[in-house]
Amino acid sequence: MRTLLAAVATAFMAVASPVFAADYTAGPIEIDTPWTRATPPSAKAGGGFLKLTNTGSEDDRLVSVASPIAGRTELHTMDMSGGVMKMRHLPDGIALPAGQSVELKPGSLHVMFMDLAGPIEEGAAVQVTLTFEKAGSVDIEMRAAGIGAPGPADMAH
Repeated sequence: MRTLLAAVATAFMAVASPVFAADYTAGPIEIDTPWTRATPPSAKAGGGFLKLTNTGSEDDRLVSVASPIAGRTELHTMDMSGGVMKMRHLPDGIALPAGQSVELKPGSLHVMFMDLAGPIEEGAAVQVTLTFEKAGSVDIEMRAAGIGAPGPADMAH
């Protein structure tokens, strides 16, 4: 009987989905897997990525981003227009509807670090402050994956 119970428990643990806490929170906003890419030594710009989930009952908005690594930090999107990828600044920020997630990722919504003070090195922890319209501000770190990486170097929490 003990063997059967142990086998059932092992099987359950193998198929049960792990539940992870958010990496950071600001009020009802959960901030998951913040990351950036390393840049070549002469690069003047870099990108930052993360997932935002508004667990609240009210819409919110990511209104600004700041980082000491950049002279200017903005929220951007990339769109296809006539077969050409165009990047566009979002001066009004990024809407975060209640109960929904918004992912900032390569080729889409993203943080743009401009006028870099120096290169972003692989493995570095980039300090970033996110400011939300209702949830306020929160300081986070974005870990740097390799140059051109399609995703964060370490998906584990």
